Amino acid sequence: MTEHYFDAQPSGPERRTPVTVRLHGREVTLSTAAGVFSREGLDKATDVLLKHVAPPTTGTVLDLGCGWGPIACALALAGAETWAVDVNERALALTRDNAASLGTTVRACLPDDVPDDVRFDQIWSNPPIRVGKQALHELLLRWLPRLRPGGTAHLVVGKNLGSDSLQRWLVEQGWPTERLVSEKGFRVLVVTAPESPATR
Repeated sequence: MTEHYFDAQPSGPERRTPVTVRLHGREVTLSTAAGVFSREGLDKATDVLLKHVAPPTTGTVLDLGCGWGPIACALALAGAETWAVDVNERALALTRDNAASLGTTVRACLPDDVPDDVRFDQIWSNPPIRVGKQALHELLLRWLPRLRPGGTAHLVVGKNLGSDSLQRWLVEQGWPTERLVSEKGFRVLVVTAPESPATR
């Protein structure tokens, strides 16, 4: 059976391996493992996102679909209170351990374990496009309403994986969305939560 990075519990051996990445201006060594997204190192989409968007130094931020945690670790290094969610238990353990190795803390947990009253100033995500359009839409409509009024979500999506159609769909759902940058075939989309929930 073929395993996917969005499997809850990868069945193969973990086999952690070190990777060196640049996060928030620092070159650091973190761990990846089999059975998680982009196990070989920092993927191109995440690299584009981290290169072009400055992480916030305050506030509460969510890394949606954290994988082994490069985005979450960059956010935590910058000083934000950082949450990270994933359905993959191995990815969550890697994110916690990678954050701890940098002297930071990331609250990495399953989606259902985030308390209902937690709200986010920003959401950052290299979303799991390959789960399918319906599942992706459900994922975004679950988490975007957790943004505080005026909060923003930064999503990096490949042009060939439907970034432009996703942008149109988000606007149609009442979530103003602009393209911040386009590089190496990837778009960084910025979604802004309406100031008043009544306008949604």
